[in-house]
Amino acid sequence: MKKIVYILSMLALILIVSCTNENDLIDVSSVNAPSNISALTTVTQDNTGKVTFLPRGEGVTRYEIFYGDGTTQPSYVLPGGTVDHTYKEGVYDAKIVGTTIDGKRTEVIQKVVVAFRAPENLVVTIENDLTVSKKVTIKATADFALFYDVYFGEPGKPDPISVNNGESVSYTYQAAGVYKIRVVSKSAAIKTTEYSTDFTVTVVNKPSASAPTPPNRQAGDVISLYGSKYTNVAGTNFFPDWGQGGQGSSWAEFDLNGDKMLNYINLSYQGIALADGTTIDVSGMEYIHMDVWTADLEKIETSLISKTNGEKPVVKDLVANQWTSIDIPISAFTSQGLAVADIFQLKFVGTPWAKGSVFIDNIYFYKAPTQTIQMPIDFEANITYGWSGFGASDFGAIPASVVNNPDKTGANVSNKVVKIDKPSGAQVWAGASLNLDSKVDFTKGTKVKVTVWSPKVGAKILFKMEDSTSPKDGNGNPTIFVEVEGTTTVANSWQVLTFDLTSFGAFSTSNKYDRVILFPDFGVNGTGATYYFDDIKQSN
Repeated sequence: MKKIVYILSMLALILIVSCTNENDLIDVSSVNAPSNISALTTVTQDNTGKVTFLPRGEGVTRYEIFYGDGTTQPSYVLPGGTVDHTYKEGVYDAKIVGTTIDGKRTEVIQKVVVAFRAPENLVVTIENDLTVSKKVTIKATADFALFYDVYFGEPGKPDPISVNNGESVSYTYQAAGVYKIRVVSKSAAIKTTEYSTDFTVTVVNKPSASAPTPPNRQAGDVISLYGSKYTNVAGTNFFPDWGQGGQGSSWAEFDLNGDKMLNYINLSYQGIALADGTTIDVSGMEYIHMDVWTADLEKIETSLISKTNGEKPVVKDLVANQWTSIDIPISAFTSQGLAVADIFQLKFVGTPWAKGSVFIDNIYFYKAPTQTIQMPIDFEANITYGWSGFGASDFGAIPASVVNNPDKTGANVSNKVVKIDKPSGAQVWAGASLNLDSKVDFTKGTKVKVTVWSPKVGAKILFKMEDSTSPKDGNGNPTIFVEVEGTTTVANSWQVLTFDLTSFGAFSTSNKYDRVILFPDFGVNGTGATYYFDDIKQSN
């Protein structure tokens, strides 16, 4: 058995390598150690003690099973395979070892209970998932049991799922409703112990994650009504009652861990009304955008309402239990004869009528940018460079803005530069950030040159880029980033510093870096000095 498995593993390695060309060889040294190692252990109900091991894990090319009963030789099992072993009655510590193609090993100890008596004190918990519709999680624990079978009661799916005693199993139904769930707890004895109940499977009716973050846009390229990314039209009423309350509809502002969104409940028709006397001209925009989440609506109808020209609708399909990003061309309304220079209301209608709820976020009109903030950056364009300072002594913002070049000599004779003040007492990590309108294209180079004016020699300049949409750490900062230090060698004069991004271990050209951050005199508290930066550009 051992020799056969070794031969099969070597054949697998030979086949993998032979199927690659010289430019696509596998670097086995980079393979991670196996993870999530365990085994499903089942036993026959005939008092024989015959246990079947089905090992499981990730990144495994071969398993070893050490039975823990004094058996000297382990069994070798390929992924997807099983092995049987007969035990005497007792409790054993079996060892499951997973091995990768390059020999990395991960092992776990798993108890194997072999009892020739029926399971006792069976406890079963059944719960609806709080974030996924129609998903149910079951956990069963019993004394003397080794595993249990779950019959979920869905028509056309009579076979049970086997689970180790005390472990959980999840199952997603095709439809919500009431199902008879049966749990059969098993030991090595002939007799089993059962539990059954009628359980109501439900639909989740609220999102568990925020809508996608909108891209960075210049103020002149967007008109925002609702959302936290852009400046919204002031005074807008998102819950005007147009008689829907009498049809069973209602509304609220839903707060998801600090991220607010509109919630229209049992949506028949509901709308948005601008402040009295306010209209917006969206004739210069190209699209209206919104993000919509629903568990039970099939479609949403969106109407723009003109103060002088009536209203016209556009219907879009929705996908249940996830955010649907909708972008409707303004031409879809104007082609119906609607004038869009004086929009003062929006209306939403649900399908089916008054039967489901929606959550809506990021409602804004936009057009393709006329000018964008992207690498290279020289601050000469007539657009708003929204530098945002941080790290003052009170943890507030430090001054950062685009100004006229105060020293048009030497390495920099351009007109505009960014000025970053580091006031006295500012944090050692004080700096300023700038959002880009598109992610950095690394075909243009993985080094970044920055022209720097420093008032002293030896000031550390930390250059950082972030993926602003990546998950946040405990301080609210994106977890995908790259940062590289440089040091000034001249004072009161311009010089070019080069930052090699590849020197940062976690750097990857596939990451969507869309934010640039500069830290002047990094690691030192502020002394009231001023630093200037210009010409942030890539090179090879």
